Amino acid sequence: MQPPPKIAIIGPIMSKPTTVGVVTPQTARFESPLTLKSGATLPSYELVYETYGTLNADKSNAVLICHALSGNHHVAGYHSEHEKRPGWWDNMIGPGKPIDTERFFVIGLNNLGGCHGSTGPSSINPHTGKPFGASFPVVSVEDWVETQARLADRLGIHQFAAIVGGSLGGMQVLQWSVNHPDRLRHALVIAAAPKLTAQNIAFNDVARQAILTDPDFHGGDYYAHGVVPRRGLRIARMLGHITYLSDDAMGEKFGRMLRSGAYNFGYEVEFEIESYLRYQGDKFADSFDANTYLLMTKALDYFDPSHHHGHSTLSETMRAARARFLVISFSTDWRFSPARSREIVKSLLDNNLDVSYAEITAAHGHDAFLMEDPHYHNLVRAYMERITGEKAA
Repeated sequence: MQPPPKIAIIGPIMSKPTTVGVVTPQTARFESPLTLKSGATLPSYELVYETYGTLNADKSNAVLICHALSGNHHVAGYHSEHEKRPGWWDNMIGPGKPIDTERFFVIGLNNLGGCHGSTGPSSINPHTGKPFGASFPVVSVEDWVETQARLADRLGIHQFAAIVGGSLGGMQVLQWSVNHPDRLRHALVIAAAPKLTAQNIAFNDVARQAILTDPDFHGGDYYAHGVVPRRGLRIARMLGHITYLSDDAMGEKFGRMLRSGAYNFGYEVEFEIESYLRYQGDKFADSFDANTYLLMTKALDYFDPSHHHGHSTLSETMRAARARFLVISFSTDWRFSPARSREIVKSLLDNNLDVSYAEITAAHGHDAFLMEDPHYHNLVRAYMERITGEKAA
């Protein structure tokens, strides 16, 4: 396989990028029925989204951000002047940042089935007056892409300048490129894979089992009982978090440090890494819905564009794509390893598509796609600057 073209770093490097400031989420309600890949139908639904920047006159500068498993619509900026933590990708998106909101109109949304405002298991079922709970249907990456396309239609956007996503978000970008090939000019697929390995499916199943076997789960209808399957959700997040980090990053940050400096010969928290994981688990259990976690991990498991399009190889599937691609992987990401990104690159080159590939040397494992790494950010900045000013097809 011939190496893909290299990207030259162009334009000024902003030393002190700023924020998009205070942003207000918006809600789009859709009354047209949506038939899901599972065969179930939602008669209506809502999507919560945020926008940053200004849509130009010919609507050619729109960029869609697809979120990962635990992400949401709050991609950049703050919801109030007093909010301490910005949106989950604030280091990437904003004035003067790699995805520059002075040049692009950026959209972030909470996917269907989410728990941050879009219709999902914790939403009220209008037919019962109670939360959907276990009755909310399983959703797929293809379902998300369909709803995202409907939102774009609502906003009058026929074609995106770029669609960008990391991890599960990158999988959505791939799905966009084959389901709606004429509706995006550029696809940025970051820390993703063309489908999950057996090991990744196994991790997801263990996480789901932690939730499903929690006594407070009540078959998914825990809302009616006034409880949360906190223990299961906490364990699920702890397990997931281990897979998002590299061994080197964990070793450098925590090593075998003891909180008290000595062994206590018991089962309470002794090592700093134990304390960190429990903190992450508790924080997640306070902010995320267990049913949504089940849905998101199942959508990950089911993602396999070749299978769903009746093809035997990824190269056959990607024959439908028309976009130009930037594919990025990270050296220590063992959950979605660089080899998986190279599979994507090969399938694109097999179809003579324009693709640039970069493997970033980074210590953070899978979570590196969320970090502010200068090399990584400069690559994205260079690519986005290259497409600035393009007209819609």
